Amino acid sequence: METGMKGHTALITGGSSGIGLGVARALAQEGVHLAIASRNPTPEAIEDLRKYGIDVFPVRADVAKEEQVVSMVAETINHFGSLNYYVNNAAWEWHEPVTQLSTEAWLNTIHTNLSACVWACREVARHMIQRGQGSILIVGSTASLHPLYKESSYRVSKTGLIAYSEVLAIELAPYNIRVNVIIPGAFVTRITEAFFSGEKSEVLKKDIPMKRIGNPDECGPASVLLLSDRLSSYTTGGVLIVDGGVHLRPHEMYTEKDILEMNSPGSWRS
Repeated sequence: METGMKGHTALITGGSSGIGLGVARALAQEGVHLAIASRNPTPEAIEDLRKYGIDVFPVRADVAKEEQVVSMVAETINHFGSLNYYVNNAAWEWHEPVTQLSTEAWLNTIHTNLSACVWACREVARHMIQRGQGSILIVGSTASLHPLYKESSYRVSKTGLIAYSEVLAIELAPYNIRVNVIIPGAFVTRITEAFFSGEKSEVLKKDIPMKRIGNPDECGPASVLLLSDRLSSYTTGGVLIVDGGVHLRPHEMYTEKDILEMNSPGSWRS
């Protein structure tokens, strides 16, 4: 089935690696011109995407800083002339136990994962409202579906994305702008590669019904589905889980000893 996306334009944050790159490849295969935003866009990824015969525009931006997010959107629109799709994907994590949670880790997580989305969608929405069309995809996490140890900041940021997307969806619907969320589970990315290379990955695989870690490219088709006005013309405020079924059961990635040591008095910082 034709997606009707060829020749359209998209801005993807964190689009030169991990899930963002997986989404970018899927859009490139549909003939979508891409703005790839990152603190350090990977040249190899940019060149790989250009092999699909599309215009790939790298944008350097630290999404934790509002002024750079505003510039990122403006630069993209100036380059392409218009913007059809926005994919809010960039994220990072600063995991700390609750008794050791620092203000720096909290603010870094919230600004990178949540504030950046709010700032970008504000700018993107202004443009799309004037065009009378657009589609926004927000990349969440299964962290919003169940708690994990040391992930208080990360879980708040990812759960906040879903709540925000619902308000965004109802406010933008009258302007023919759709907003949806994709929730990936365990995928190998720059954030997770160290963790998934250890023994805890084997523990996690036991909790995944499909018994394996996901490939970022597997998020691409689901993203195309939700972004395409031809495939999902009546879908907004939706949430699509792509996680091999991991949300169906809890994780046991830490031993009882690990859990007790996380917040023991001896671990507290003064």
